[in-house]
Amino acid sequence: MHAIGLIESNSIAKGVEFADTMVKTAEVDILVAKSICPGKYIVLVGGDVSAVTQAVNAGLEVAPSVVVDHFIIPNIHPSILPAISGGTAVDEVRAVGVLETYSVAATIEAADLAVKAASVTPIRMHLAFGIGGKSYVVFTGDVADINAAIAVGAESASDKGFLVNKVVIPRPHQQVINSLL
Repeated sequence: MHAIGLIESNSIAKGVEFADTMVKTAEVDILVAKSICPGKYIVLVGGDVSAVTQAVNAGLEVAPSVVVDHFIIPNIHPSILPAISGGTAVDEVRAVGVLETYSVAATIEAADLAVKAASVTPIRMHLAFGIGGKSYVVFTGDVADINAAIAVGAESASDKGFLVNKVVIPRPHQQVINSLL
């Protein structure tokens, strides 16, 4: 898989229709298709760049009025999918950066840009389940890299109007580290 694409909808019914349209349009795999808080639906597909582009564009044509956010990320960074799936094992947590957004799409897109911009590792990504539709990603790395990554990710989310907040903690307490892992 070289690319991922996502459509986030404020309609569960149309979200299911997006999924159907996307897989019928191009040779993509559904990675995630489910309802999220607060009554939204996400469809995340993967495949080659051309197929993902075709699938997302076809999905967007179904009902553009219910689309909250979307993206197509060619050449997804290899650390992003494990983070989406539940977390990445790390040997050592150094500085910590947290980026919080109003949409799943904005968080994933910002996370991909952040890890491509600096030497950081996403250790946790929480996508809209039980937190009112917001999402966040937690990175670890050296302080300078965390600052650079958070700046790039925050700019991306802010440009879309979805940035909630961001924080860099240079020396997190061990109890905070334990709560994040």
